[in-house]
Amino acid sequence: MSSKEDGGKEEAPPVTESAVANERRGRKRDELFVDIIEKISVTFSSNGCVLTSEIDGTIQTKSYLTGNQEIALALNDKLYIRKGGIPNNDYSGSSRMRPVILDDCNFHESVHMDRFDVDRTLSLVPPDEEFAVMNYRITQEFKPPFIINTLFEEAGSLEAEVILKIRAEFPSIITANTVLVQMPLPACTTRVNFDLEGGTVEQNADFNESQGRLEWSLEKVMLMNKIFFFFFFWRIYYYNYLYL
Repeated sequence: MSSKEDGGKEEAPPVTESAVANERRGRKRDELFVDIIEKISVTFSSNGCVLTSEIDGTIQTKSYLTGNQEIALALNDKLYIRKGGIPNNDYSGSSRMRPVILDDCNFHESVHMDRFDVDRTLSLVPPDEEFAVMNYRITQEFKPPFIINTLFEEAGSLEAEVILKIRAEFPSIITANTVLVQMPLPACTTRVNFDLEGGTVEQNADFNESQGRLEWSLEKVMLMNKIFFFFFFWRIYYYNYLYL
């Protein structure tokens, strides 16, 4: 409100309350966020074949629902828990997809399991906080989100060159966070030089001498409707063995 020179007063314009102001006064949005977060560990051979693979996953929710509303989360109807038995060649029902086999899983204490054995549905009243509805582990064979190819060449009697290429093969709606590539090195390795391909992805490389391996990390990978290729060039130096 501002004063005029003649002593009169100028009326302040009407104020429209924002949604943020309403939230601060206790009014909540009727929203529920559900995220599936998976940590994927895959071991590749030198020719790019998958040797081992494992997924540690979490179904995580954050609720902005008013009142004590019960929600239902419908999981894949081809979901099986290994300890509970797995039907052979089970492709019946509405889904024609390959069964998903969990090696192990656990649920939040608020989850009701009444319908889980019938149609793989979880029901619960979510608390007003972020929490894990379900944790699970999978070791069955699956298509990895990245394909890795390597080229190894001797550059001399005490040197070698490695070119590592990663191709991302997941949908554009998925984001890969904290991608870490590790490559074991011979025990006789003394030092390593790196040459990272420039780009929009934040990345770092390091020679972990105590663990005897190369470590290449990419902070965040988003496809944006196209396939990404990443190239990494290493020059490895060895010390000479002395045989007696």
